[in-house]
Amino acid sequence: MNGEAAKALRWIGSAFLCAFLAGGAGPAAAGQSPAGEQSAPAQNPGTPPDTIVLPNPAGAPARNNPKGHKNSMRVDVDLALVNVTVTDPYNRLVTGLEQDNFRIFEDNVEQEVTHFSSEDVPVSIGVVLDLSGSMANKIDKTRVAALQFFKTANPRDEFFVVSFNERAQLTSPFTTSIEDLETRLLFTAAHGRTALMDALYLGLSQMRGARNQKRALLVISDGGDNHSRYSERDIRNFVREADTQIYAIGLYDPAGARATVEEANGPELLREVTETSGGRTFAVNGDRNLNDLPDIAIKIGMELRNQYVLGYRPANHARDGKWRKIKVKLRPPKGLPPLNVYAKTGYYAPN
Repeated sequence: MNGEAAKALRWIGSAFLCAFLAGGAGPAAAGQSPAGEQSAPAQNPGTPPDTIVLPNPAGAPARNNPKGHKNSMRVDVDLALVNVTVTDPYNRLVTGLEQDNFRIFEDNVEQEVTHFSSEDVPVSIGVVLDLSGSMANKIDKTRVAALQFFKTANPRDEFFVVSFNERAQLTSPFTTSIEDLETRLLFTAAHGRTALMDALYLGLSQMRGARNQKRALLVISDGGDNHSRYSERDIRNFVREADTQIYAIGLYDPAGARATVEEANGPELLREVTETSGGRTFAVNGDRNLNDLPDIAIKIGMELRNQYVLGYRPANHARDGKWRKIKVKLRPPKGLPPLNVYAKTGYYAPN
């Protein structure tokens, strides 16, 4: 992209939304602070809110999903595919990038990107909902957020719900009916202890029955665990093996008010699990910010619709079952501020 095209960048989103995202509802990850003051743009009809769009160079055809390419990280014989999210310093999605803007490394060796897509495809999604006693004053807003997330769906999406307190249970199996999910959520109540690890295990296990190849979990929790059979190590390993992005909305009390070790460790646990999978954690700190929950849920839904997919054939052909580290880097168009990249951190090679 030349300099003139870069200058043609259109910033999308209202002043309110820009201020909201810059002011503390962003992901719990480094590198999210604004890079200087910028004016808010006008909304562009037909573009998802909270998105910036890079125009195609003059005369360049849009590059879309080649036949047979799958929008999820998996290894199929010798082809690896990776979902990638790109955001600006204000945590707004960046769309319109091209294949040449990306570089991908496996075990520190650069790979040739041979497949590229930015197409919205059907997703199989599980919502993992914390109903433990510590969520009692947050459950109403949590229900609203879950319903707003469901409403970002495409007609071919499917959803299930796992709820948990001292034990995890399947509240709703896979369904395409938002009305059915809404009815089931009405009868949820918060009480008891917290089996977050068990709920994550159950959610990832349910994905084995998914009909779509792109898969994601949304976890809404305060992050503490005090009653699981599965350990954090079990879940870390399972997340690495699963072909599922994990997003989380972390409902955290102020650091000084976290009464237990589990509550204190909750934010770091959710951050680690989501980043490993290529997702993100969005932090809601304190009861005063609970009204932000529905907007964050909508943002996550839109993010799943506006991801890039990079495909490459690994230079390492060994079928040794070992963990391969992945790193995605950008060659950003000139004139853009620093951009953030989110992608899965690796995969297990086939045996």
